[in-house]
Parts: sequence; C-alpha cells; structure tokens
Amino acid sequence: MITLDKSFFSQNFKTENQQVFHSVLKKKNIELYIKREDEIHPFVSGNKFRKLKYNIKEARNQQKDRLLTFGGAYSNHIVATAVAGKLSGFKTSGIIRGDELGVDIDKTLSKNATLREAHKNGMKFKFISRSAYRNKTSEDFINQLKDEFDDFYLIPEGGTNDLAIKGCEEILIQEDNKFDYICCAVGTGGTISGLINSANECQKVIGFPALKGAFLQEEIKQLVKRNDNWSLQNEYHFGGYGKYNTALIRFINDFKKQTNILLDPIYTGKMLFGIIDMIEKNQFFNNSKILVIHTGGLQGIAGVNQKLKNKNEELIRI
Repeated sequence: MITLDKSFFSQNFKTENQQVFHSVLKKKNIELYIKREDEIHPFVSGNKFRKLKYNIKEARNQQKDRLLTFGGAYSNHIVATAVAGKLSGFKTSGIIRGDELGVDIDKTLSKNATLREAHKNGMKFKFISRSAYRNKTSEDFINQLKDEFDDFYLIPEGGTNDLAIKGCEEILIQEDNKFDYICCAVGTGGTISGLINSANECQKVIGFPALKGAFLQEEIKQLVKRNDNWSLQNEYHFGGYGKYNTALIRFINDFKKQTNILLDPIYTGKMLFGIIDMIEKNQFFNNSKILVIHTGGLQGIAGVNQKLKNKNEELIRI
C-alpha cells in the first residue's frame, strides 16, 4: 500500500498486474490478470485517485479552498474526496442524498462507516431529500449552494468530468498492450471512458454497470473519442446500484479463497461474477488475455457486512 504524502496527487502510479489462478480459467484456457489499482490507497483507491488527481490540480489553479461534491450514504467517492481534501489542504463539503440521515447525525455516523470516515477527515455534510437531490446539476441549485458555502470547486457525483477522464486515461500503460480485453466496473462512466480513449486499436473494452438501466450507453458515447472498441454487459447489476444477494456474497468469498483478492459487492464483485460467467459461457475467444481493473471501493464492505449481520446472513470475509 502506497503511503500518502503531500506529493500524492502529483504522482503517476504504476500498479501491479496480478495473474489470477481460478478453476474456470484453466478449463477454458484463458489468462486473466487484475490491475491492482485498489492498492494505491485504502480510501483514495483506484479510479478515485485517477479521477481526483487533475481535479485537485485545477482546484489549486483556481485558488479555491473548498471541494464540494455529491453522493449517497455509502459513496466511495464521498469518502475519497474527504480524505483527498484533507491531504491537499482543502475544506470539503458533501451533499448527501437522504435528509432522514441528518435527523440524528451521531446515530447515522455510528452506523455508517463511510460517512464516519468522511466526517473524521473533516467533511461537512448537507443532507437533502431525494427529490431535491435530483436537482443537483441545475444552475439554481448550485447557486443556492454557493450562497451557503461561499466559493468552491465543484466535483460532480461520482467524480466524472473531463479532468477525471484524463486521469483514468493513465491507468493503462505500454505493457498492457498484450491484453485482448480490458474489463472494468461502471458507475458514472468516467473510468471506462478513460480506458476506451487509451486502449490500443486491437483491444476491446467491456464495462459492467453496477446500475440498472441502459442510459449509460448514451452517456458514455458523449464522453469518449471512439465508439468502435467497447460494449457494456448489463446483465450483472444484481437488481441495481447497492443491490446484492447471497449468490454474489458467496462468489466474492469463493473468489477470495481461490485468488486471495478481495472484491467489493457494489462494483468489482459484480464485474468478476460477470466475467467468470461469460468465460464459462464461452463468450471470450480461446487463448484470450483479459485485464481486469480493480477500482477499489473495499472500504464499503464494512457497511455491507453490518447490513448482512443484522439479517443474520453470510458475511464477506475480509
């Protein structure tokens, strides 16, 4: 694990490609590697570092003293922004979906490890209703926030903007040209857009959306430089964002047992479940080399395990 210091966001990390040995791979004669972006940092991990890198630089260029962003109660992006802000000398504000969470903030923080970590790193919260949250991109709503928080550098929900995509274009390096497929989980589309832009001409980029719905296809088209080298697999969202079931939890535990690599149930677990399923169904060419991007998000497991414990269900083994 890389240690945070004041030069953290000026660095260009080269992360390890770890080969995975799984029972299905041997049967299908396929090589699978995982790019360990999760090892950059436990909170500013993987695509969160990549997305924030150039936004932090731009906030400094604009001489802002506060970062403001949006997210749900278990958002990896919220806690990553809080930690990144503290490291970089910025105040941070999080506009959180769900006004009921602000009724008893102490109770909320005692039960929510994500918000607790963000709060510990100095983030100030504003809890708003789900209906109000839908207006988060409107000019009137942003102006209201400016009246309340003074001037700030705005980072979108999930962190995706042009600067985030620029950062994600640095995930792939020269030695990754040997892979036939590049796979990643998809939230707001920023990470896969960077991969699409930087992949070589012979590579196919496959995204595994964690959200239900086909809207991401059109949104990604607006973000990328080309549209002939990528596709989305929409069958592995397990009911939508934040949804999971016993089969997914057991898969994550079995994958950890076989490979010693921990996955999260919101993004990377669903993606690897999909990849293994596609391999079993012969949806990759024989002798293919697959590179999977591990985007981190492991800090969210604590909250999921608390929910599973309350239901007396199998936990994710860390």
